[in-house]
Amino acid sequence: MPDLASLPIILLPCNTLEPRRNGKHMNQETQTASFDADNLYLEESFTDRTVGTLRRMTPVDKHGNPDASRSVLYIGQTQVMTAMGALPLSFDIDADSLEVAIAGFSDGAKQAFEQTMKELEEMRREQASSIVVPGAGGGMPGAGKIQL
Repeated sequence: MPDLASLPIILLPCNTLEPRRNGKHMNQETQTASFDADNLYLEESFTDRTVGTLRRMTPVDKHGNPDASRSVLYIGQTQVMTAMGALPLSFDIDADSLEVAIAGFSDGAKQAFEQTMKELEEMRREQASSIVVPGAGGGMPGAGKIQL
């Protein structure tokens, strides 16, 4: 496997949706989806059509009015082109305005990429350590050996 750090990186626009972090999508017992009326956001997208997309998530109440008790969220999205294909990245940006979110996009993308590479490397290590080699020991005693 090639060294992950040596892979070429190309940033592409991305419009993938990120799953919610703090709620349920679907009731596993009844297999029904329920909409959380207490956790609504008005979503606006901004893109430079080159590097990525910024989403501004403005909290609203169930009538669509701004909810000043919750903070506006900014989420950056981009894609990294790897030898295996496009890898979508989605990351929170700590910002209180669109201007600050734009300025923080690059650092957020870099941190998301580094975290993703660490997770991929860890998954690769776990996968490599689970490979069973015949005759290398492990498993149940006597298993796989023919005894007469």
